[in-house]
Amino acid sequence: MSHHQPAVALAECDESALDPLDGGPRRPASGYVVFVGVGMGGPLQLTLAAVKVIAEADVLVCNPGVDEGLLSEPEVTVRPRTLVLTADERPDLEKVAGFAKSGSTVVWLVTGDPLVDGEAAPLAAALRDLGCSIDMVPGLARATLATTLAGVQLGPESLLSSAPGAVHANQSVVALVTTDQLEELTDRALGSGWSPEEPTLLTLGYASRAQRSIETTLAHLPEAAADADDSNAAVVIGPAAHRDPALNWFESKPLFGWRVLVPRTKGLSGVLERRLEQHGATPVQVPTISVEPPRNPQPMERAIQGLVDGRFQWIIFNSANAVRAVTERLAAFGLDARAFSGLRIASVGSQTRYALKSWGIIPDLVPEGEQRSEALAAEFPAFDEVLDPINRIFLPRADIAVEALASSLNELGWEVEDVTAYRTVRAAPPPADVREGIKGGRFDAVVFSSASTVRNMVGIAGKPHPDTIIAAIGPATVAACEEHGLRVDAVSERPGMIDLVDALADFAAHRRDDLVARGEPVRRPSQRRARRHK
Repeated sequence: MSHHQPAVALAECDESALDPLDGGPRRPASGYVVFVGVGMGGPLQLTLAAVKVIAEADVLVCNPGVDEGLLSEPEVTVRPRTLVLTADERPDLEKVAGFAKSGSTVVWLVTGDPLVDGEAAPLAAALRDLGCSIDMVPGLARATLATTLAGVQLGPESLLSSAPGAVHANQSVVALVTTDQLEELTDRALGSGWSPEEPTLLTLGYASRAQRSIETTLAHLPEAAADADDSNAAVVIGPAAHRDPALNWFESKPLFGWRVLVPRTKGLSGVLERRLEQHGATPVQVPTISVEPPRNPQPMERAIQGLVDGRFQWIIFNSANAVRAVTERLAAFGLDARAFSGLRIASVGSQTRYALKSWGIIPDLVPEGEQRSEALAAEFPAFDEVLDPINRIFLPRADIAVEALASSLNELGWEVEDVTAYRTVRAAPPPADVREGIKGGRFDAVVFSSASTVRNMVGIAGKPHPDTIIAAIGPATVAACEEHGLRVDAVSERPGMIDLVDALADFAAHRRDDLVARGEPVRRPSQRRARRHK
């Protein structure tokens, strides 16, 4: 996960904001601005080239419509000192050109594809007039996302148009509009000779996990969206509107459209949320634990100084919060990943590896199988006076962590500097609408990844409604749910985040099959409750 500087408005910064980026001279002025297409959603729509360019940026400019939260996703690396700017509808291009011509790498993020969707074209032309060279990284265009996620197979004869005119036989048209433009679109198509009975596919809220596709005819297009809120709509008119059911892959995902609560440590996200998204769900985080600095910062300060001075042979990270605590202290001293040079690094857990990866670090030792401190201790090498020049290990941990790992390492001949790097406290209650949604059954499911998340969420937000599906990661978490009177619907076979989400997805798939077999409509758990109370 990237921990970059907070975004500031482009209009409110100047070139002096880049002074702390490095202590050496500026690179020769290249004057390059790189436009990067980021699709319409999260990091799964980024190309590898986009991820690489973002990681190398000195200045990141987010165009209107680009969610700055994208930069904090685990798959995206942003250097801690990168200047993140948000542009308005009329950005100060001379200021951007000044950043580029001073030798900084300027990366400008735009939705969709830079040229197919048109956002970059006027900006690039103006920057060229200001003496900048332009580079571009293609992205997933809106039309591509709209049709592929709707399961539409377009042929080479298909057209993209918001005003369909006369067409040839077997030709299809794709129009990206808003719902309030559907009637005008219909009138134009009928006025151009299209048949009122022409097959038409309307996808509301396209390229989101709330999208909904409706098969209709051209004449009935406006009324098909009668109950829809104002939103983006993709309309396919012509033969391509006949979808092959096998290609309706997105909306048929087992958790498609489900809003799933994820109680967890404040500020963390990663593999669990990504897996939920892959199954079609929208994860909604509920922070249950807040991470705070240690009450006495001096031991941590001494340990960080020792890390820089080469006093340790190993550093062991057993949580993403430990990585965050150490790297934030290093960044505060003006240091980066080079401070770990010469150290051997061990880590436990996928979230921990994500956090290390954001600093460009690949650990030397990761336990195989179960990701627990005990597994790491079982695989850790014993101290060898001949091969190991230093016998000290830096172990940054939480204030409530047990000392079993340190004891095991001591038995292997290592001297462990066991330091409280952070402390955990119960988070503040979530906003009132979230609490009401939890109690009122407006969420479809909740995934509990530990017994403490059960206790903390119930303590700060109340118990989930009986209609809410509950997934638990293992026996201890199931027991905590039962202690609070919660029915557990899905339990992962193995104690892993991916296994937990897959167990929920399997439950949802079987639930859907049962509803179909009984001839009942397939609705999400939250929809069943809403309909029952109408």
